[in-house]
Amino acid sequence: MDHVALAVRDLQAAVRVFEALGFRCAHVEEVPSEGARVAFLSAGEVALELVEPTSEHSVVGRFLAARGEGVHHVALRVPDLRQSLERAAAAGLAVVPPAPRSGARGSQVAFLHPRTTHGVLIELVQTDTL
Repeated sequence: MDHVALAVRDLQAAVRVFEALGFRCAHVEEVPSEGARVAFLSAGEVALELVEPTSEHSVVGRFLAARGEGVHHVALRVPDLRQSLERAAAAGLAVVPPAPRSGARGSQVAFLHPRTTHGVLIELVQTDTL
């Protein structure tokens, strides 16, 4: 497990809430490829990514409009993203294009469509770039 991502409307307000709960904000950046601004927080072994859209037309902007704030995706750390994508495709899992692509913290990422993963958007994160 790499992290759990929460879609939020106000990144600064959400960071304050989780800091009050004992999390420490380690990193904030804008991810233009996703149309989002993100903050990574941790508490012990637990990692959260808070995701705020920079456009209402981004994936996260549309998610918030349709579903409101809450869990957006679960991210799994993988040693070889291309090999993981091949295994996912062989298992009949649908990849959300484009994949792979640049993610936060200099990573390479890919997403698996929730219609093939029991309703959960799954992000695969290649660890050697982190």
